Amino acid sequence: MSARTPAVLGRTLGSLRENRPFQLLWISNLFFFGGVWTQTLVLGWLAWEATHSDFLVAVFGAVRLAPLLLGPFAGAFADRHNRVRLLVIACSWALTAVSVVATLASLGRASYGVLLVGGLALGLAQSPSQPARASLVLDLVGRQNLSNANALNSMALNMTQVIGPAAGGLLINGLGAPAALWVSTIWYAISLVLLLPLRGLGQVVHEHTDSSLRMVASGIRAIARNRLAATVLLVTLAANILVWPIAQSFMPVFAEESLGLDAAGLGWLLTCGGVGGLAGSLVIAWLGDFRFKGALFVLGTAAWGATWALFGLSHSPVTSFVLMTAIGVLSSAFGVLQTTLLLVTTAPPLHGRALGIQELAIGVMPVTSLVLGAFAEHFGVGPTTFVSSALLVVLMALLATWTPQLLRYAGAVDARPAVAKSTIKRASSAG
Repeated sequence: MSARTPAVLGRTLGSLRENRPFQLLWISNLFFFGGVWTQTLVLGWLAWEATHSDFLVAVFGAVRLAPLLLGPFAGAFADRHNRVRLLVIACSWALTAVSVVATLASLGRASYGVLLVGGLALGLAQSPSQPARASLVLDLVGRQNLSNANALNSMALNMTQVIGPAAGGLLINGLGAPAALWVSTIWYAISLVLLLPLRGLGQVVHEHTDSSLRMVASGIRAIARNRLAATVLLVTLAANILVWPIAQSFMPVFAEESLGLDAAGLGWLLTCGGVGGLAGSLVIAWLGDFRFKGALFVLGTAAWGATWALFGLSHSPVTSFVLMTAIGVLSSAFGVLQTTLLLVTTAPPLHGRALGIQELAIGVMPVTSLVLGAFAEHFGVGPTTFVSSALLVVLMALLATWTPQLLRYAGAVDARPAVAKSTIKRASSAG
C-alpha cells in the first residue's frame, strides 16, 4: 500500500471521520436506497411482464414518481419539523408498504393495479422525505464539508445501485419476484434501526409560524430572485423532463426489446450504472470543497445527455454496458452537485423549501414519463431516447449562456458547522 493511501482515503471519507451521527445517517441511507433500488427493479419488471406495453410501464413509473409533486410542501415540513422524525416516519411507511406488496405477490395477487398502488405507496415513502434527508446532511457536517458529504451519500446510493439491481435480477430468476421484494423489507428494517439513535438531532433551528402554503409561496419568491439557485433548478428541471424518465421507466424495455436481456441481464445493466456512479462519487468526495462546482454541474450534465443519446442508438449488450457505466460516472456530477449548489446558494431558513422545489422539478417525471412513453410506443424507445437526450445537451448550452457566472461558481466556504459541536459529541457518545 502506498504511503499516500491513508491520506487519500482520509480526505475522501472526511465527513465520516469522527462524526458518529453522520456515520449512522450514511449507513441508514445505504440500506434505505438498497431497498429502493431492489423494489424499483422488481416492480418495474413485474409491470412489464404483466402488460408488455411501453406506455403502461411508463404509467407505472409515473404513478410511482407522482409523490415528487408534493416536494414544496415536504420542504416546508422539513423547515418546521424535526428532520430525523420525518425520516423515521418515512422509513416505517416504506417498510410497511413493501411488506404488503410482497405478501400479495407471494399469494399470486400482484396484478397490475396492485403494482400501481404499491408503487404509489413506496413513492410516498421516498420522495417527500428527500428535503429532510438532504438538509439534515448540512445540519450534521457543516457547509465546508457539504460537497464531500453529498458525494459520500451519492456513493452510498451508487453502491446500492451496484448491489440492489443485480441481487433483484438474480432473485427474480432464482427464487421469483416475491422473494426479491422481501429482500427490500430487510433493507428498510435495518435503515429504520440505524435512524433511531439520531432522534435527539434534527431539531428545528428556525421557527416558522406561517402556514405551509405561505411558507411555500415565500420560498418560491425568494428563490426566483436568486439567479444562481434558479439556474441550478432549471438544470434539474431539464434533466428530469428529458432524461431521468428514460432511466426510471424504460430500462426493462431496453433490456428485452433492444438488447435481448432477461431479468438478470437487466440487473447487470443497472449495476454497470451503479459502478460508474460509485467511481464518479468517489472522485468528487476526494475533491472535497473544489473550485468550479458550477462548471462541472452544467458541462457534466451536457456530457451525460450526450452519452444517453449514444445509448439510445445501441443494440449491442457489450456497448450498452460500457455506455451505462459512463452514464453512471457522469450522473454522479449531476446528482451530487444539484443538491450541493442549491444549498450553498440559498439561505439556511430556505434550505428545506429549496430542496422541496427541487423535488417538484424532479416531480415532472410522472408527466414526462407518459409523454415519452407515448413517443416510445409509436417511434421506439431508442429514437425517443436519442432525440430527448440531444435536446438536453442543447438546453445546457442555452443555460450556460444565460447564467455564465454559474460556470465560475465555487461556493463560499463557511467552516462553522450547522449543528453545535457539543450536540454532535453528545449524540456520538449516546450512539
